[in-house]
Amino acid sequence: MNKFLKYGLLGAGGILVLVVGGAAYLVATFNPNDFKAQIIQAVKEKKQRTLKLEGDIKLTFYPSIGASLGKVSLSEFQSENEFASIDGAHVALALMPLLSRQAVVDEISLSGVKAHLIKFKNGTTNIDDLLSKDESKSQPEGEQVKFDIASVKIEKTELTYRDEKSGAQYAVKDLNLKTGRVANGVPSKIDFGAQIQSNQPKLDIATQLKTTLTFDLEKKLYGVENMDLQAKGAALDISNLVVQASGDASANLGTQEYFAKKFALTATGLKDKDNFDVRLEAPSLSLTKDKFFGDKLTLNAKLDGVLGNIVASLSVPGLEGNAQSFKASALTLDVDMKQPDQAFKVKLSSPLSGNFESQQFNLSNLTIAVNATGDKLPNKSVSSEMKGNVQIDAAKQAVQANLAGGLLQSQVKARVAVNGFTNPAIRFDVDVDQFDADLYMPKKAAATTSKRDTAAAEQPLDLSALKKLNLEGSLRIGALKVANVKSSKVRLDVKAHNGQVNVSPLSANLYQGSMNGSVAVNAAQATPSFAINQNLSGVNIAPLMKDAADFDTLEGKGNVALNLTTQGGTVSALKKGLNGSMGLNLADGAIKGINIAKKLRDAQAMFGKGGASAQTQAANKDEKTDFSELKASFKVSNGVAHNDDLSLKSPLLRLSGAGDINIGNDSINYLAKATLAKTLEGQGGKEEVGGITVPVKVHGPFAELKYTLDFESMVSEAAKQKVEAKKEEIKTKLQDQLKGGLKGLFK
Repeated sequence: MNKFLKYGLLGAGGILVLVVGGAAYLVATFNPNDFKAQIIQAVKEKKQRTLKLEGDIKLTFYPSIGASLGKVSLSEFQSENEFASIDGAHVALALMPLLSRQAVVDEISLSGVKAHLIKFKNGTTNIDDLLSKDESKSQPEGEQVKFDIASVKIEKTELTYRDEKSGAQYAVKDLNLKTGRVANGVPSKIDFGAQIQSNQPKLDIATQLKTTLTFDLEKKLYGVENMDLQAKGAALDISNLVVQASGDASANLGTQEYFAKKFALTATGLKDKDNFDVRLEAPSLSLTKDKFFGDKLTLNAKLDGVLGNIVASLSVPGLEGNAQSFKASALTLDVDMKQPDQAFKVKLSSPLSGNFESQQFNLSNLTIAVNATGDKLPNKSVSSEMKGNVQIDAAKQAVQANLAGGLLQSQVKARVAVNGFTNPAIRFDVDVDQFDADLYMPKKAAATTSKRDTAAAEQPLDLSALKKLNLEGSLRIGALKVANVKSSKVRLDVKAHNGQVNVSPLSANLYQGSMNGSVAVNAAQATPSFAINQNLSGVNIAPLMKDAADFDTLEGKGNVALNLTTQGGTVSALKKGLNGSMGLNLADGAIKGINIAKKLRDAQAMFGKGGASAQTQAANKDEKTDFSELKASFKVSNGVAHNDDLSLKSPLLRLSGAGDINIGNDSINYLAKATLAKTLEGQGGKEEVGGITVPVKVHGPFAELKYTLDFESMVSEAAKQKVEAKKEEIKTKLQDQLKGGLKGLFK
């Protein structure tokens, strides 16, 4: 036995000496660099690409079989343009384990790898010629070769992809990978980093991943522990993006079992002008063929933007089910929104159930509680609650919601249907008993800037959301207040498709009268356009104008007709683009700011005393010119409303005139002619009014109107009337004298 052992050891030693000696001989005598030209020529002939081997090729045979390369590059097919290159590479394979069919790689090291993949417009790529077209041959039966890699090191790698048909471009830059031992059942440390960029979608992210990877290829087991993923950069329209993920995960592909523990995901960033902060936590998740379970799933989010500060929290205490269906006894969503003048708290709760196969989900007993606080609210606080149900059919991309109850200060009944998630078609039918929108609108900032500054700071209208809006429905409100305008029995039917929005009818009772008409918006074109067709009947104009525009210049009750169109990208442009017509027919009212009749009477009393001249005065809130009838029609062109048929009547005054109201510049330039009656007789409108006519000019911006009365013209006219009267008197006397002389002549 000892002899056999002795001879065996001697034989093995001899074989080892022969192997080592042979390897040493090969190292000493074989130089792979002598074959560079043949290798380059073979690649040129077979692949029609240019291979460049700039560095030396170094080989080792013991204790590892290894190769090291310097600078290597490969051209595009039938071109000298570079397709791929590498600054350096080293691969070492342990020799002895090969005898037992084990591939043990001591090290894989790559540095400065660059590759450019292109997909051409015809669907081919620039690597089609490199891909083998032979059908893969089945491996011979028997034991599979096992592999074991001591470490992998990849540095300064850059990979790019370009799709010439779609224009999409993707790039992975500065890719670095470092691992520990990589082998079946052996935990391996992974340290990965890269810069990822693309233009479709827009993406520029720097990523860093550290974790421990364990796998068993035979059993199809994979797992990561202590995962630490970080990503920073920009994605889509989000800037300052920071994403962090941590936790453990495992998968058994053979049994189709998946598990996650201590999983947490956080994301912060800036979208438009809104800062957000989101965190998802899942302490335990498991999915098998027969069962799904999630414990204490929570999602917390913060948003700080134009709508205010919003804090939201979604909680699912326990989620369970199987591959077909699931249920949760309670789902809770809390939203806390704070604005400068008010705050809102919303709580949504409901059992949740669903079926994965049919893709149907149900919130069967939904409760929405809302609490609002603010100084403008009644008792500074309003609470309300709505109940109903929501059904979601993901397969048909449909949502149905039925809700009823209190919402803020309103009682609401709503039916809403949504079809299609990518381009949703929304249908609704809503009844609201009353709603005061002003209670929930932020206060307007005090105007401290000049007109020039305001014009410079004016922001364009953003109607982009209307371009994809697909909406139809009806809204009825018993009593409504919005922008300080009060109305009742409001009804509006809305149709919005492809940027065209039509509201017809738009009707309501307001200020002792009613309105009925329509509004249309076309946001599909580059410059949005608007059309307004409204008829107001029996409306008390003074409180309407005061509430709507704080414009306290006109009183009266009657009818107003508007038929206007406009287009523009800003409010100023819309005002200057107004075209169409307007009409006004009021009774028993007054024009505030001046008492024309009194001014004329005072001027008449000054006749013969001298001093009559043109007088200009600012609007006086304590004075007004009464009328029994006021009629006017306007033709509107490019923001200027022109009138030439003004007719104002009162027992002592008649007023006519012509001029312009420049809506675009908020100013008036109007010349009226006022006639004061001599007596009160014949003021029923059937007899022509006598007296003197005085020009009255109204001019200036709306906020600083001025009235100019031309008394010089009145005096001149009065003098002219006296001369005419004197002539008539002399003529009459001469006729009488002539008649008397003729009679004496024939006596």
